[in-house]
Amino acid sequence: MISVTAPVLTDSPRWRWLALGVASLLALLAFAVQSQIERGNRGITPINSSADFVATGIAVDVTSTSAEGARQAGWREAQRKGWQQLYRKVNGSEGPALGDTVLDGIVSAIVVEREQIGPRRYVATLGVLFDRVRAGQILGVSGRVLRSPPLLVMPVTSISGLPQMFEQRSPWQRAWAEFNTGDTAIDYVRTAGTGADTLLLNPGQTTRRSRVWWRNLLDQYGAADVLMPIARLQYSYPGGPVTGRFSARFGPDNKLIGSFSMRAPTPAAIPDMMEKAVARIDRLYSDALATGALRADNSLVLERVVEEEELADDAAAEDAGIAETDASVPTEAPQGAQTFSIQYASPDVASVSATERAVGGIAGVQSAATNSLALGGTSVMRVVYRGDADALRDALSARGFAVQVSGSTLRISR
Repeated sequence: MISVTAPVLTDSPRWRWLALGVASLLALLAFAVQSQIERGNRGITPINSSADFVATGIAVDVTSTSAEGARQAGWREAQRKGWQQLYRKVNGSEGPALGDTVLDGIVSAIVVEREQIGPRRYVATLGVLFDRVRAGQILGVSGRVLRSPPLLVMPVTSISGLPQMFEQRSPWQRAWAEFNTGDTAIDYVRTAGTGADTLLLNPGQTTRRSRVWWRNLLDQYGAADVLMPIARLQYSYPGGPVTGRFSARFGPDNKLIGSFSMRAPTPAAIPDMMEKAVARIDRLYSDALATGALRADNSLVLERVVEEEELADDAAAEDAGIAETDASVPTEAPQGAQTFSIQYASPDVASVSATERAVGGIAGVQSAATNSLALGGTSVMRVVYRGDADALRDALSARGFAVQVSGSTLRISR
C-alpha cells in the first residue's frame, strides 16, 4: 500500500515567494495611493472668492527715500488708479477723486501681479479689490449679487490628446485658481487640487453618468452641480505658436454650452491666453445662466425643493414650539428684532461651526443657531437680528458671503 502525503502549500518555497510577491504588490499599491495624495508641488490655492469689485493690470513706477516707502507709495497710487478704472467700467465716465483715507476704507486687498523692488524705486503691476458694499454705495450700484447655485469646477487640460486635471500644475489650473469671481453670476466652487482632490477629481470622472456617484462627490464639496471647462492645446513646433481649443461643459451628462479657439504666438504667451479664455468661458456660463440653459440637475439634489410658503410655515411652527429648536435659541424674537432663516452649505461639522461663528459675530445679531442640520447638504440657521433683510444682507456681504434674499429667507455661500 502506497501512502501519499499532500504537500503543505505554505511550506513550499514556490508559495512562499508567491505570498511575498502579493504582499509586495499590495504595499506598492498602498504606497502609490499615498504618494498620489501627498505628492507636493501640485495644488494651487484659489484666490479671491469674495464678491469684491476688482481692478487689474494697474502699472505703477514710483521712487522714494527707501524701498518700503516706494512700495507704500506705489500701492497708494494703484488705489487711486484702480478707483478710476473701476468707476469708468461701471459708469462709463471719470469718477470723483477720493482721498487716500477714503480709499483705505473701501479697498479690501492689493494683489501683486508682478513687482520689482529697488533701494528707492518700486515698479509693479498690481490689482486692487474694492469692498462691494462700501464701494457700491459710491458707485451707485447695489451691493447685492444674485448668483447661481454652488457649482464645482473641474478644469481639464488636454495636451497632445493626454487629458489631466490636478495630476500636476498647469496654466489652465492656475488661470482658474487666479480668476476673480467677484463680478460673475456663477458661484464657482474651486479646489486647490491637493490631497484627496487628485483621486476624486480627474478626467476619467467626467465620463461618469451615475447620479448616485455624482451626488456623493458633489456633497464632498458642497456643490449642487458640476462645470467642466476644457482646454485642448496643440503645439505647432517647439517654440512656435500654440493653438488652444476651449469648451464650456456642465453637468453629469457633459452638456456643451459653447466653444471657441485662441492662439498664443509662443509657449511663453500661454498663461495670458489661458487667463483670457477663462474670462470668455465665464461669460458663456453667465449667459447660459441668464437664458436658463444652465440650471442645476434636480436629480442631483437629494432633498426635494422647498417652497417659500413652506419655509414661512416652518418658521411659524418653530415660533409656536412645534418644531424642535436649540434650547439656547429664544422662540420669540426680542422687541425690535426680526427672525430670519439662513440656508448654507454644510459639507462637514467644521463648516457648520465656522458659519455660525461668522454670522453670530455680526453686529446686531442676537442669536444664530442651526436648527436643521444636514451634513453634506444644505443646513438652515435661525437668526434673530435687529434690522431688516437688506441690512442683514449687506452685513453678510461685508463678511465675504454671496447672499440671495427671498423674503425672510436668505441663502449664503462663499
